[in-house]
Amino acid sequence: MNSKLQKKDNNIVTIEFTVSQEDFEKAVNKAYLKAKNNINVQGFRKGKAPRHIIEKKYGKSIFYDDALDIAIKDAYPAAVTELELNVIDSPNINIEKFEDGEDIVLSAEVQVMPDVKLCEYKGIEVEKFEMSVSDEDVDKEIKGIQEKNARIIEVSDRPVQNGDFLTIDYTGFVGEEQFEGGTAENQSLEIGSNSFIPGFEEQLIGKSMGEEVEVNVKFPEEYHSEDLQGKDATFKVKIHEIKTKELPEIDDEFAKDVSEFDTLEELKLSTKETLQKKAEDQEKVTNDNNVITKVVKESTVEVPEVLIEREINYLARNYEEQFRSQGFVGKEYDSIIKSFVDQYKDSAKEQAEFNVKAELVLNEIIKKEDIKISDDDLKEEISKIAESYNVEEERLETFKESMIESSKSYIEETLQKRKAIEMLVENAKFVEKVETEEKKENADSDDSKENKENN
Repeated sequence: MNSKLQKKDNNIVTIEFTVSQEDFEKAVNKAYLKAKNNINVQGFRKGKAPRHIIEKKYGKSIFYDDALDIAIKDAYPAAVTELELNVIDSPNINIEKFEDGEDIVLSAEVQVMPDVKLCEYKGIEVEKFEMSVSDEDVDKEIKGIQEKNARIIEVSDRPVQNGDFLTIDYTGFVGEEQFEGGTAENQSLEIGSNSFIPGFEEQLIGKSMGEEVEVNVKFPEEYHSEDLQGKDATFKVKIHEIKTKELPEIDDEFAKDVSEFDTLEELKLSTKETLQKKAEDQEKVTNDNNVITKVVKESTVEVPEVLIEREINYLARNYEEQFRSQGFVGKEYDSIIKSFVDQYKDSAKEQAEFNVKAELVLNEIIKKEDIKISDDDLKEEISKIAESYNVEEERLETFKESMIESSKSYIEETLQKRKAIEMLVENAKFVEKVETEEKKENADSDDSKENKENN
């Protein structure tokens, strides 16, 4: 085939390719065989009329449209292969020359993968992200364990305090009229949670169990019920129950109750080790991401809109799947989820564009560095996948063979990207984070203040 690349404008190319008269004749015959059972010709049973009879009755070009479609399905991919193009969208095909007895000349306008101009990615300079674990962090973690092991106990010898848990009845009025949705019985309420209308919870502080209280509030201007927006309301509230959170003492006995350790000091040491491991993991993930982000941002590539749109749709499908996996399944949720997904799509373009650019940049680095995946690399990765799925011993070999057959290319691409990222991180130059002048001034001010207090 004699295919030509006519022009290239950004990510759009126009190619010229031909369909030989011989190939077109074969395509016409295929079109005839496909259509003949639907054509009626007097004197012949349906589907039995010869091609030349049909062409004589309906015109020689009767099969040309279908024949062109058939011919193009073979000729266009062959032209793309011959010109070594990496197309990313459906082509817009035009007929340039179509005359009896001559080869057919066609042109196709199509988007291709963009050129990537890589930055100097080896030795790229990145601010080092570091995390430290302080004694305050350990105390906060221990405090969290304490909160999880708290008991909720009933209180009868004092009034309501901030942080208490109440059981109440309430009825809401605007003026003299009781409004819809403003009534409840045996409603649970944590004082200080700000889960009710602003000002409601504070007016219950200092009240006693069994007391009936009149609470006056004003609905927010942007309240979800338009009928109540900005209106003054009164709630008649009865307090049935007051409960409070009783925290265990943080001591050796506490350590024994909540862990395998005998002393609080041992629990703190173990907690600090755990937090330090998490900090180290977070440091690595953040530093890796910062290297990739900087390489991507400093490389130049015009990202095609079609790829951005595909990535937005991919992200949106994952976003929707999160809702479905949480049990929001059924027609009653469809319109709500669609609304959330549409909002997400509107905000996802920047992330989608970065994702696509990162993919293109990494693929270019893989090509430039000639990163290969060996059979041993592949086998090791498949073994890890099998282990993560807890594949039984007797099914292990079958599982591995199935993975190689169905997912070899995907696994190889994943490993190539992983190796490319490891190479970028290994060659990156990490530098200490430079504080801005504003941060330095604030730090100096804090130090000065502390010194004055100490003196």
